[in-house]
Amino acid sequence: MRRDDIKKSLIVSCQPVPGGPMDHADFVAGFAKAALKAGAKALRIESVDYVKAVRPVVAAPIVGIVKRDLPDSPVRITPFVADAEALADAGADIIAFDATDRRRPASVEELVGTAKARGKLTMADCSSIADAQRALAAGVDFVGTTLSGYVNGPEPVDPDIELIVAMRKLTPYVIAEGRIRSPEQAFAAAQAGAFAVVVGSAITRTEHVTSWFNEAIGKAYQRPHDTKRETVLSIDIGGTKTMAALISGAAVLEEIVVPTERDAGPDAWLSTVCKSTASWRNRYTRIGIAVTGFIQGGNWSALNPATLPIPDLYPLQDRVTALLGRPAYAVNDAQAAAWGEYKFGAGVGCDLVFLTISTGIGGGIVINGKPLSGLAGHFGLIRSPSQGQVPFEDQTSGRWIAREALAAGHPIDAVDVFDRARNGESWAADIVSHSAHRVAMLCRDIQLMLDPDAIVIGGGIGLAQGYLDLMRSHLSGLSPSLTPRLVAAKLGRRAGIIGAADLAGDEK
Repeated sequence: MRRDDIKKSLIVSCQPVPGGPMDHADFVAGFAKAALKAGAKALRIESVDYVKAVRPVVAAPIVGIVKRDLPDSPVRITPFVADAEALADAGADIIAFDATDRRRPASVEELVGTAKARGKLTMADCSSIADAQRALAAGVDFVGTTLSGYVNGPEPVDPDIELIVAMRKLTPYVIAEGRIRSPEQAFAAAQAGAFAVVVGSAITRTEHVTSWFNEAIGKAYQRPHDTKRETVLSIDIGGTKTMAALISGAAVLEEIVVPTERDAGPDAWLSTVCKSTASWRNRYTRIGIAVTGFIQGGNWSALNPATLPIPDLYPLQDRVTALLGRPAYAVNDAQAAAWGEYKFGAGVGCDLVFLTISTGIGGGIVINGKPLSGLAGHFGLIRSPSQGQVPFEDQTSGRWIAREALAAGHPIDAVDVFDRARNGESWAADIVSHSAHRVAMLCRDIQLMLDPDAIVIGGGIGLAQGYLDLMRSHLSGLSPSLTPRLVAAKLGRRAGIIGAADLAGDEK
């Protein structure tokens, strides 16, 4: 085929949810034929077997990929030369592969050479403009935005239009791909200069599309008479800082952050919040409070006094209501974050467990549309992995990473340990890998106990570059039915305040 065969066209990615009811060759071939009948000009097909199934029933160009979860590399898309060879032999016209600058089994140059030796075109799935520059230097035919947002930090919601524009300055052969879920977004990608546009989940993943519509309809029926979403004052009191924000839905209207003076006590912390938000007094109708520790009947107690020294059964809800003159609702911060990710983030509409891996480890659970409260989700405090000796977080979290670094002769914090690991220092890489392995095993146990649709990973450690990939690598080899679906949190540090605000609104 020629590159111009897919110019100004729609490419449909026919990739069913792995292990889902549509994960069968007959369905993939049916998706492919239906897409072409409706006007698509090319297809993106995952796995050698599915390329073999589709090739005899269509004449359109096929972009072929293989996905693998490797124990020693974060590269998942067509990582091996043998994969490129098998795709070419199966009938793919374009061989696509991960072109990110990460540890990999085969170089971009090797993959390009293999495809071209078999007369095939190549597509580099990129995460950045730097990836595209390197791939073009290696001789690829197309560069795609496929991996933008999937390499570092929380996964975005919208397609990366800016990257399309930047790539278009390098080459006309830019394929827009990733999170294109509506005709309007596809139009924007084409207008930005894309040579062709790939749409996948919105067309061929029934489970995903259904969840989007279900969420929208659920919101409409949940508050059918609301014409204007109320504004909530949301407060997140943490071990080092306190955040306060005005929240409407998932929108953060205004925000302030003040230090949490550990020894001052909760009365002083709330007084600081009151003074800092005085100018907002007439702008909110309710108050949500997310805090570290245990909430029972609106009263606040410490589960780990090392995080914050809280008097037992401190009447948090009553004090906030008296101080600010509005109804207040208090919830554990990780439980609030779990609800935020369920309503507006990475786990919309599905049963989920949320894990925040940071200075410590917290968690939350949402099952059948209900957030579990009380002690539910306090995974950082479980002791079975240590045979009862210490809490799980004391062998895994940022505090543990820093202690291990100090024991190795490096008095640095967890952030610096990650930097050292990325720079190739083996002692640091070993510490990070041990932490990721333990959290991965926790996720495996959670999957067996609760069978959630997704486990959402957040926190400064959990969202650090490469950590989630390490967790996935430690789970490779498990059967699909036992493997948890790990996804990066989307709301970042604001998940708790957004979740607490929404829960406060539901407490009417």
